[in-house]
Amino acid sequence: HAGLSAPQQQLIRETLMTWLQTQLMNAQPEKAFIRNKAAQVFALTFVMEYLTLWPKFFFDILNLVGLNPLGVDIYLRTLMAIDAEVVDRDIVHTPELQETRRNTLIKDSMREQCIPSLVESWFQILTAYQQNQPELTCQCLEVVGAYVSWIDLNLIANDFVNLLLSQMSMEDLREEACDCLFEIVNKGMDPVDKTKLVESLCQVLQSAGFFNIDQQEEDVDFLAKFSRLVNGMGQSLVLSWTRLVKCGSAKEAAAALHAVEAKVPLLLQLLAHEDDDISTNMVGFCYDYLHVLKQQAVMLAVMKKLTYDDEYNFDNEQLVSCGVSGYQHSSVSLEFFETVVRYDKFFIVEPQHIPNVLMAFLDQRGLRHNSPKVRSRVSYLFSRFVKTLKHMTAFIEDILTRIQDLLELAPPENGFPALLTSDDQLFMFEAAGVLIVSGESPMERKQVLMRSLLAPLMDAFRLLLAKLLQETAEERQAALADCLSHAVGFARTSKAFSNKQTVKQCGCTEVYRDCLQSFLPALSCPVQRGALRGAVRSFLHRMIICLEEEVLPFVPAASEHMLKDCEAKDLQEFIPLISQITAKFKQVSPFLQQIFMPLVLAIFEVLGRPAEENDQTAALEKQMLRRSYFAFIQTIAGSGMNEVLANQAESMERVLFTIIQGAVEFPDPIAQKTCFIILSRLVELWGGKDGLVGFPDFIYKHIVPACFMAPLKPTFDLSDAQTVLTLSECALTLKMIHLKRGSEFIQFLQHEYLPSLQVTPEISQELCQVLQQPDIKVLKNYIK
Repeated sequence: HAGLSAPQQQLIRETLMTWLQTQLMNAQPEKAFIRNKAAQVFALTFVMEYLTLWPKFFFDILNLVGLNPLGVDIYLRTLMAIDAEVVDRDIVHTPELQETRRNTLIKDSMREQCIPSLVESWFQILTAYQQNQPELTCQCLEVVGAYVSWIDLNLIANDFVNLLLSQMSMEDLREEACDCLFEIVNKGMDPVDKTKLVESLCQVLQSAGFFNIDQQEEDVDFLAKFSRLVNGMGQSLVLSWTRLVKCGSAKEAAAALHAVEAKVPLLLQLLAHEDDDISTNMVGFCYDYLHVLKQQAVMLAVMKKLTYDDEYNFDNEQLVSCGVSGYQHSSVSLEFFETVVRYDKFFIVEPQHIPNVLMAFLDQRGLRHNSPKVRSRVSYLFSRFVKTLKHMTAFIEDILTRIQDLLELAPPENGFPALLTSDDQLFMFEAAGVLIVSGESPMERKQVLMRSLLAPLMDAFRLLLAKLLQETAEERQAALADCLSHAVGFARTSKAFSNKQTVKQCGCTEVYRDCLQSFLPALSCPVQRGALRGAVRSFLHRMIICLEEEVLPFVPAASEHMLKDCEAKDLQEFIPLISQITAKFKQVSPFLQQIFMPLVLAIFEVLGRPAEENDQTAALEKQMLRRSYFAFIQTIAGSGMNEVLANQAESMERVLFTIIQGAVEFPDPIAQKTCFIILSRLVELWGGKDGLVGFPDFIYKHIVPACFMAPLKPTFDLSDAQTVLTLSECALTLKMIHLKRGSEFIQFLQHEYLPSLQVTPEISQELCQVLQQPDIKVLKNYIK
């Protein structure tokens, strides 16, 4: 529309009004879908022209249609379409800022120029047709309900509201009238005025017998609408009361509260109704009223109940020193430790109580309690207690000595039940790590303590791994692998460190390198690979944070083992590790050069394996692996390491073709979007005159066709949000090609590619003009 000349725009206006005049003379109305489309065209024209070219839009329409039923129908449909474009659009969609400003200007102009006339027209329509045209009347009530939220309520006060109340008694109109009153009640207003409005409505409704629910039982649909109205009135009154209380208007607040309480019998009657649609509508009012009660009465009772007795001794307070921790009932023990941890800040100002509480944690009252439930919960609470307190330096070595037996890796064959489960031991190792790291000991002492904590774990790991390699029984293999996985997890003492600097400051770098050296051989274990690989992979993720580049020498060997005999799920879980390294370290190009092709070839091999036709699990795993693979390529292209791709001379073409295939062939919008992001980035990197040799040919032969063929696929569903995002990336790719290749690209489209698709010269020229516009949305909508 914006590109039309003034005479063309004038022609559109005249055509619309001529069509509308024709409708007034028709014997029968057009079909509903045609009327809806016409209303939408009127609304879109209004949005474009009201502020500038057609300020008399509504007056022209009203003068033409008068009270002709066919014209009134189009007029009301147009008003609802305008509401959808201008009012609802701000809420339901996320428009551009410019569009939001435009809609605000339209509403402001309508308030100043035409809203009073529109309200008058609604009143005339409702009055004229309420007896003989219930459908038109209901349409008009819907319009009033839609517009009332942003127009002056005084315009529809008194006579208008009285008309709505009278229509509540008309069987064909009562439901729509109810909805319209609901919108009026929900309109933002001064709390005093809102209370008066609601009370006046209630008075009329009560006088007319609407509060007598038993008389309305025959019309359940109306009762559902009425209950919604009652709920809205109740919630509005509660909101008014809340606002009045906050601003200190005691008299007005009391009046609002009295109005709320007067509605409670009706609330209870509707809430107890056997029809769920009716009772559910009252939940909001019920919840708000209970909140009022809580504030008014319950809080007073609670305050009174929580008042200290007169004889309470504030100088000697009843928990850490009274001996209650020694009471062996599990409920008492748990409550003691929960309370201690909840009020841990008490010990910051009263550190003299820490020794007694620590002993409670460490002896038969806590970690060695006779109840497994207590021991398990206390292990978690102990780790939390240790993390929050910094006054523990004097107790660290004593604590580590006392919990040493709780940190032992329990082999599955020893036959003795462990005091703590593996999950509980995780918290104990974490607590031990925090104690060592956060203490004030010298670096050398921290290194000794951390090694003494982790060395037994590494020794036990080596012994158990040797046993696993010799074990033949599958059940025993699983038990040993489970124990080995826990051992790797216990090294989560690393969670005490935030980054490499802290690890270095504590002198613990070498300790964790030794851990890696001990754990990595598990990757080559031929049995129970899934559990062991998962545990070591998680540890590597953590070490990237703790050791940073010092972890890199371990990764090639780890990768070699993980890529052997792997499944789709193994690769999908391994790729994020390499992506993490790629994103974190800028100097890893040699490392990536080494690992790139083995990883990619392993992915190709797994994806190329035949699968049973109906194996949904295998199909899903392959789909997720494809997504991970494309995300990995995106990470490389986006992190400045494109030379890794460029240097894969023998396999580069194959990689590029998989990206083209992912963009076009697979009905997976998430993968397609990633592929177009990659293609756009590669065009940016290599598509210029100084780019990669041969890449411009690839652009014209493969990338350009991909941008046109993908949206033409029957699986390209534009009702799907992810597909719409894919379309955006497709458009961005075309824009990037134009940016890098300029007029050469336009010539290619006009004279070679588009003619090969049998595209007419007119459409070809139109597309190229759109492509050269700066706004990407124009191109995206054109492709749609």
